[in-house]
Amino acid sequence: MLDKLKKVEEKFDFINDELCKPEVVSDMELYKKYMQELKHLSPIVEKYREYKAVNNAMEEARALLDEGGIDRELKELAQLEYEESKVAVETVSQELKVLLLPRDPNDDKNVIVEIRGGAGGEEAALFAGVLFRMYSMYGEAKGWKTEVLSASETELGGYKEISFMITGEAAYSRLKFESGVHRVQRVPETESMGRIHTSTVTVAVLPEAEEVDVQINPADLQIDTFRSSGAGGQKVNKTESAIRITHLPTGTVVECQDERSQFKNKDRAMKILRSRILEAEQLKQSEAIAGERRAQVGTGDRSERIRTYNYPQGRLSDHRIGLTLYRLDAILNGDLDEVIDSLITADTAEKLKSE
Repeated sequence: MLDKLKKVEEKFDFINDELCKPEVVSDMELYKKYMQELKHLSPIVEKYREYKAVNNAMEEARALLDEGGIDRELKELAQLEYEESKVAVETVSQELKVLLLPRDPNDDKNVIVEIRGGAGGEEAALFAGVLFRMYSMYGEAKGWKTEVLSASETELGGYKEISFMITGEAAYSRLKFESGVHRVQRVPETESMGRIHTSTVTVAVLPEAEEVDVQINPADLQIDTFRSSGAGGQKVNKTESAIRITHLPTGTVVECQDERSQFKNKDRAMKILRSRILEAEQLKQSEAIAGERRAQVGTGDRSERIRTYNYPQGRLSDHRIGLTLYRLDAILNGDLDEVIDSLITADTAEKLKSE
């Protein structure tokens, strides 16, 4: 580990030196690349330097104790310094191990979130709307931007499905464990007998795929235009601005009809298509490579039941890590940090075990 840390520090110093050169500052692409690397290396180097400081303090205290011939008071001070430094060395070593774990290359990316009503009909569609609001409010609290890409609304204001992009620093790193089946237990407004119904909603969190991440051959695309379905009256789109894109090799189909502009709908549909294809490719790679580590708190499979929202008890239960919280209202209003931090901690602990 120490050899690896020494190399990281050398790279950090090299980049710092490079960033002082005028030719690097004037090269925008190279400058951005170095700044991004520096951002990832800085926490590791800071912690490594802290490790060296506490380790030196421990060695000096031990050397003083080994000398002998020192008075009792100085020996007690040296013993105290040694014990405190030893604890600090162990703590910082563990923190360094966490920082050195392989990074998910998608962690810094924006995300496309797809929410679909599952079992439960209209009640599931209404809860899909609740989850959309929850993620939007969480994003707002983080200073992120939410943009609806595609939506299919129901008469009561729910969503059969909704796709939206969340743009913000490290959005994927915070939201990637949300993929899966979310189960809700509550009394629907339409239920006259007060019986609790159980419905499900599927969530998929996809890292935004840039064109460089996924190469799509235009010849592999079938693009159809059609008129948007609307609520009638003035809202009906009289031009064929809605877009359906089919990726022929994979059979992936994406529709966008929220914008009156055909160009905007096509742009949004391509964003979703790229991200879905990237997700499928990454899943294939992780299954093909023997022993490849996958997320320990969940496979990311949208058919896996990950969480229950129980309204009568005000309870949220995350089944992957055995987490139960009795503050459902706050969570549904976007206060998700406690849940997400617990998932990240559990995943990190599992990764450390397999190191």
